[in-house]
Amino acid sequence: MVPHLVTALNGPINELEARILESMPATERWFRLEWMEHTPPFYCSVDVRNAGFKLAPVDTNLFPGGWNNLTEEMLPLAVQAAMAAIEKICPEAKNLLLIPEKHTRNPFYLMNVKRLMQIFHQAGLNVRLGSLDESVKAPTQLDLPDGTQLTLEPLVRSRGRLGLKHFDPCTILLNNDLSGGVPKVLENLYEQYLLPPLHAGWAVRRKSNHFQAYEEVAKKFAKLLGMDPWLINPLYARCGEVNFHERSGEECLASNTEALLGKIRRKYKEYGISEKPFLIVKADAGTYGMGIMTVRDAKDVIDLNRRTRNKMSVVKEGLEVTEVILQEGVPTYERVNEAVAEPVVYMLDRYVVGGFYRVHAERGVDENLNAPGASFVPLAFAESGHLPRPGEKPGASAPNRFYMYGVIARLAMLAASYELEATDPDAEIYD
Repeated sequence: MVPHLVTALNGPINELEARILESMPATERWFRLEWMEHTPPFYCSVDVRNAGFKLAPVDTNLFPGGWNNLTEEMLPLAVQAAMAAIEKICPEAKNLLLIPEKHTRNPFYLMNVKRLMQIFHQAGLNVRLGSLDESVKAPTQLDLPDGTQLTLEPLVRSRGRLGLKHFDPCTILLNNDLSGGVPKVLENLYEQYLLPPLHAGWAVRRKSNHFQAYEEVAKKFAKLLGMDPWLINPLYARCGEVNFHERSGEECLASNTEALLGKIRRKYKEYGISEKPFLIVKADAGTYGMGIMTVRDAKDVIDLNRRTRNKMSVVKEGLEVTEVILQEGVPTYERVNEAVAEPVVYMLDRYVVGGFYRVHAERGVDENLNAPGASFVPLAFAESGHLPRPGEKPGASAPNRFYMYGVIARLAMLAASYELEATDPDAEIYD
């Protein structure tokens, strides 16, 4: 099933789909050469938006927490990719310590942790859970919605290593995005592999750095395919001194909004797009769909009401927002059962291992769908998108559509590897 694309403007996307399929050998070779030069993030998920006239990633998560939304059919791909990833990092690995989010009472999140444990167990590792929550002093049972349980254990730190009682792992996998900063217990672990690295967490990471890297990747890829990079790249700007409570930084927001909307209008005119452009303003660090608003005019960011200022001023773990990214809004015209939907692509190492649709019946085409009330529909990726069918009419074949989404998601993953290299505090700098 190809979810319904509700737009008359699907011409350019069908052209893009056709071009990506025609260029498949060149595309795959290009990725292969890039991965020889750059290390992919250990795992990531990418939210993709399909506007019919434009297809672009809008968010790249380096600590994906929705593995439970992948279908059972996708599991073999994930296990295979996990084997390849572990073999590359620590071939003799026997034990894996998985460190989840602190708020581990969320049943959906816990099912995600269970699925991650299953993937790495089937990849040949003993997997146990260690908690960053200092109130966990002894093994603690957590009940899951399916009637099973997870055991969360207190971390044990020795000089250069981190583990559990009677459990010494070669590799530590974080499924915690470090929004609240880097806990001391994770610092200076020079004898073990810590994945993803600490600078992938929101204590260091910035979305503006990611989209700067993505712009570079999109330009290279667009040159390979002989197309306009704008068709796959959301324009953006950044404001680094913002305080929503004190209303400081409003001038920066207003001037950047005006300039960015002007750029998008020019592009819309060039492509004959009659829609009204919009921006998404969001915290430059942080996740969980918090601290986000849709803006259509520079005056929308001046004199915000108290409710909006409160919403924009804090993100996960109560962190105050002082930096924001203004991102070109990419409307989504995909529908699943009449509800607005966006594809989310999951990757492990450099492989696309599956995905699902994030669906929200109460949100519009120009709104963030990562919000309470969202549901997840894996049906779209039930057929593997790994084996496209050249020659089929663009827009009619699910594998072709999802191959295209996988290409865009891998571009975002490649941008994340550029970004991590540029922000690595231990990287050797050559003059």
